[in-house]
Amino acid sequence: MSRLVVVSNRVALPSETRAGGLAVALTAALAEHGGLWFGWSGRIGDPPHAQHELEQDGIHYVTVDLTRAEHAGYYAGFANRVLWPTLHNRTDLIEFEAADYRAYRAVNQRWAEALAARLRSGDAVWVHDYHLIPLAAELRARGCAQRIGFFLHTGLAPAELLRYMPRHRELLATLADYDVVGVQTARDLAALRDYFRDALGAHAIDGATMRLPDGRCVRLAHYPIGIDVDAVRASAQPRRGGSTGLRRLQASLDDRALIIGVDRLDYSKGLPQRMTSFGHLLEQFPEWRRRVSLLQIAPASRGDVPEYRAIRRDLERIAGNINGRYAEPDWTPIRYVSRAYPQTALCGYYRAARVGLVTPLRDGMNLVAMEYLASQDGENPGVLVLSEFAGAAQQLDAALHVNPLDHEATAAAMNQALAMPLDERVARWRDAMRVIERNDIHHWCREFLRALRDQSTPS
Repeated sequence: MSRLVVVSNRVALPSETRAGGLAVALTAALAEHGGLWFGWSGRIGDPPHAQHELEQDGIHYVTVDLTRAEHAGYYAGFANRVLWPTLHNRTDLIEFEAADYRAYRAVNQRWAEALAARLRSGDAVWVHDYHLIPLAAELRARGCAQRIGFFLHTGLAPAELLRYMPRHRELLATLADYDVVGVQTARDLAALRDYFRDALGAHAIDGATMRLPDGRCVRLAHYPIGIDVDAVRASAQPRRGGSTGLRRLQASLDDRALIIGVDRLDYSKGLPQRMTSFGHLLEQFPEWRRRVSLLQIAPASRGDVPEYRAIRRDLERIAGNINGRYAEPDWTPIRYVSRAYPQTALCGYYRAARVGLVTPLRDGMNLVAMEYLASQDGENPGVLVLSEFAGAAQQLDAALHVNPLDHEATAAAMNQALAMPLDERVARWRDAMRVIERNDIHHWCREFLRALRDQSTPS
């Protein structure tokens, strides 16, 4: 394939610590094809529109600044107060301002203007996530005929919920300016096809392509994202003496079982429900009192949004109530930590945990579920308790699936996981790892780029 151009809201610069396999996979693809990575610099300020460039290892990085007004409207406003809640089935949290929508479209227009001047005729452009939905339309308006693909990293709400979003037809119709649109799961794909048919009047012309009434055609498909399995395994491997944090955690457990949850603080993650379900575990199965602790790591995010501050208060209240009811002088049932840890530390914590608790109310895929399993000791693995509303549940049949709104059933699944015999744990883990290894982050990257390479541009 000719040169690859990646466009994303944030760019993983070489000088920055790369948080996960996505940055690694995209960097590898860019290095293979000789590429350009374009996106926001993370800087906010005036005067506006500064651009920064860096060339390293065959990759050209170009980042642009946002003004304070652009950040407030494009990012904090429309992207996070309209698109994010819509995509996560929380239409009750939509806060639409027409000015925010105009800012969102204006930033996409400005980025298209800057990017169009850098594109070459044979480039393949890969646009990432909900911040940049209309970017292809803006590039097409500037005469760009290159192959352009889009991947949505979140889940997708059902078609009838997408209609709650103001300006939904105007915005989502721009997806037809891409050659390929990828989503995480078959469920997301069905929702997108339903929306194209019912809201945009499109019809299917083959198994994957839909045509709009104006003649635009787009290939819709699902490409489940994965993890960098080898990197996770390497991070989880015991080291001589172990890390200080892991040694302290293991010593503090004093041979008690550990249940772990790791999530960004967000209303989509179901954290209050998770803690409440753990309280039900201690109530319904008193034999686990003093024998198990829940470690919930939930770094704060978007602290300027009232809903996120409210979640943090709820978690502190629920943890305090459960600890106040059940704790002993030498045992704390819930350990709630609101700061972030590096991936190497998390993988060690995953390996030490008897149960991985991944119970979002809605998630595109949820890579923590896969990272937990890949971190395990295959001779004595832990058990994954997984929400049926995470995209990963459509792949990981070997996990214990739960509805996170059913506290008693979730507590029963935790009890099952804690009491599961070794032979069943090993069998479930091996089944899950076959799926995870087959669908890793590099497979996802290759499959999407193959589809983009093979797809002809819209007619």
